[in-house]
Amino acid sequence: MTNAAPRGAATTFKALLKGYRVRANLTQEELAEGSGVSVRAISDMERGVAKSPQRRTIEALAASLSLTDEELTTLQKVARQGRARPVAAPAPTGIYGSPLIGVLPTDVDDLTGRERDLDALRALSADLRGGRRRSGRVAILSGPPGTGKTTLAVRAAHDLAEDFPDGRLFLKLRGMSAEPATAADVLHLILRSLGVDAVRIPADPEDRSSLCRSLLRDRAALIVLDDAADEAQIRPLLVGGPRCLTLITGRQMLVGLEGASRLPLDVFDEDDALALLSSIAGACRVARERQAALELVELCGRLPLALRIAGNRLASRPTWPLTRLVDQLRDRSRRLTTLTAGDLDMRSVFELSYRQLSPNAATVFRRLSLVPAADFSVGAAMTLVEAADEDDAAVFLEELADASLLQTSPENGRYQFHDLLRVFATERLAREEAPEVVEAAENRLASWLVRTATAAGRYFHPTDGVSPLPVATPSFGDHARAGRWLEAELKNWLAAVKSVAARGDHRPVLDLAESMHWYSEIGGTASTWYAVFALAVDSAVAIGSKRDESVHLNYLAWVQASLGDQAEESVKTARRAWDAAEEAGDRREQGWARVYLTSAQDRDTSLTTSPELFDEAARLFEEAGYPLGVHVARTMRASYWHRNGRFDDAAAEFDACVRYFAQEHGGSRTPVDDTNYAYVLLRSARNLAALDSIDRALSHCETALDLFRRHGAGMGQARALQESGKFLRRQGEHANAHRRLTEAEEVYERIGLTQAQIDTVCDRAAVAEEMGDPASAREDRERALGLCDRLGRSEGGKLREKLADRLNAS
Repeated sequence: MTNAAPRGAATTFKALLKGYRVRANLTQEELAEGSGVSVRAISDMERGVAKSPQRRTIEALAASLSLTDEELTTLQKVARQGRARPVAAPAPTGIYGSPLIGVLPTDVDDLTGRERDLDALRALSADLRGGRRRSGRVAILSGPPGTGKTTLAVRAAHDLAEDFPDGRLFLKLRGMSAEPATAADVLHLILRSLGVDAVRIPADPEDRSSLCRSLLRDRAALIVLDDAADEAQIRPLLVGGPRCLTLITGRQMLVGLEGASRLPLDVFDEDDALALLSSIAGACRVARERQAALELVELCGRLPLALRIAGNRLASRPTWPLTRLVDQLRDRSRRLTTLTAGDLDMRSVFELSYRQLSPNAATVFRRLSLVPAADFSVGAAMTLVEAADEDDAAVFLEELADASLLQTSPENGRYQFHDLLRVFATERLAREEAPEVVEAAENRLASWLVRTATAAGRYFHPTDGVSPLPVATPSFGDHARAGRWLEAELKNWLAAVKSVAARGDHRPVLDLAESMHWYSEIGGTASTWYAVFALAVDSAVAIGSKRDESVHLNYLAWVQASLGDQAEESVKTARRAWDAAEEAGDRREQGWARVYLTSAQDRDTSLTTSPELFDEAARLFEEAGYPLGVHVARTMRASYWHRNGRFDDAAAEFDACVRYFAQEHGGSRTPVDDTNYAYVLLRSARNLAALDSIDRALSHCETALDLFRRHGAGMGQARALQESGKFLRRQGEHANAHRRLTEAEEVYERIGLTQAQIDTVCDRAAVAEEMGDPASAREDRERALGLCDRLGRSEGGKLREKLADRLNAS
């Protein structure tokens, strides 16, 4: 054997390594046995798949190859050159004057066992470069926790930098946390990254998605959506243009996403597991105790994250034999503790930063752990420490951000904790502040959130010419700002009102719930409003107010019928509201009880609607001097006439109601004035269609859809889309009908109205049949039946039977 250098002018790592191995007269298997580096890793290095192995790996190989010091230095130098990442060219500016900007997490040098997956991602990128697609590519990296999904996505984003000169963006969706990121928040972040001013970002998530698509249409950008929760969270975020690649990581398979490439990640095989352990703990060390190493990787389940933790523990204890860690891992009761001991190091890191804070900033840091949701505003910090104004609190928040103890939130002017930092802050709060001080701070925060939410909700009351208009507060000034606050703080104020109710402070609960009634048609979800109005009913009973009890029972009946598909329960609740309103002598609430009762009866074919209730409701509202209620009751009566074939009578009544809701009634119009108008237009459109005035019906639907979209009213948008889809089908415009019904279904799914979603899918199946696409029709029928399973066992089972009969008949 000679130490002469390999012949030729080999300058790549793969050529040098193979030359040295051939010179040493070793097979790859023999080199693996002598060095402790896996055969697969050696093969990958010689094929150029792994271009930049770590120094420890090279030293292990060098010993078996009998390299000189000069040859070892050369080999390490070439490996370092392979690690160098190309710097992307400056990104061109977009129509808002900014490229897509995103700081990627740090790459790792010892990524192991994911070469085939990287090759697949490179192929997707090459496909985009070749211009062979009209839309961007989406790749889903899925698998159990700890399989290295994020690590792989980050490596790909670094490796593919040259393919995406317009930027790379990494977005944390927090899918596995208690507070996943909303699509609206993530779209806000993308738009801000594209240079869109916060004030120009639409409130409606659909409009945000559309704007993102427009800005990314001609850009070559890579977007990483990390830790996805589900399809509903992801769908609005697929905004990349034909030159964009979107990488999604998540534990869920996300089987509902169509047209995506899928890379399911599993645990390592034995060779890759040993290679990762060797790269961290030392190849020679692992080679010396190969049997112990084999047992160790099995005890770690060959899970990348567990192997990294084990490797780091060994690297930090160079005198330990591997058997010592193996002995600890053999004890099942201690295994997870052994594999998570590294978190103690994180606490030490946090403490180092915490000790550098000023006393006031440290107090803010501790007390921010009392905020219910993941992020918060300056106002919350001000309330927790009783600062003089928001500017003082902002100074402390910026100090925490500078110390990396807080992160800025996607929502402008807001902040958020890293999950572990939140835990650390909670620990410090318990250790450093008296329980009564903590309780006082928590109560202040809850009261502030409830008061502010109540003020914001009042901006969405209709102008009926009778009730006073809401007074603008310095916090908002108009309904748009109030709406943005309510959306951003939803999880916080909802948790706060529950806290206030639990401590027996009932009047603020009632005030908040009453202020939210009209806003509930625009924002929030069914579960949000069920919780709010149920709390208010309990508070009304607790203070013995029959008037308040009737008000909130009425609101709860509306949620049950309109948002919860619970018609029978809604009827019972409306009857309770009726009784309470009569006991209180409140004519307005007696009228509303009749409106909600008939509304619930309309939604259940097994129930009979009493037509005289419409007349009674209109009379009661008239006696109460409440014209808005009168016209709501007239609209309901017109709908009843429509269902019973009195189309001409219904048309005259609808026309009168449309004229009323189109007018202003004292003061500027609010979003609810527009949405009330839009709902009447939709009801009128159905009647016009029955009179064969399809063009007028479609015109009403388009006007309603524009109004709903303007104010972000998801339920209204879905219903307008569904109705227009039906009318377009009648006109023979099947492609447009199919598109509208698909849009409607997507909105219904997002807001959680499963019953309406099922109806829409059935309508779409009928359209597909008429288009001559039986495969799509069959797929929609199967989807409709599958959606029944999302409902409760009893309700879903009954619906499935009815649906099966309906589909068989069609």
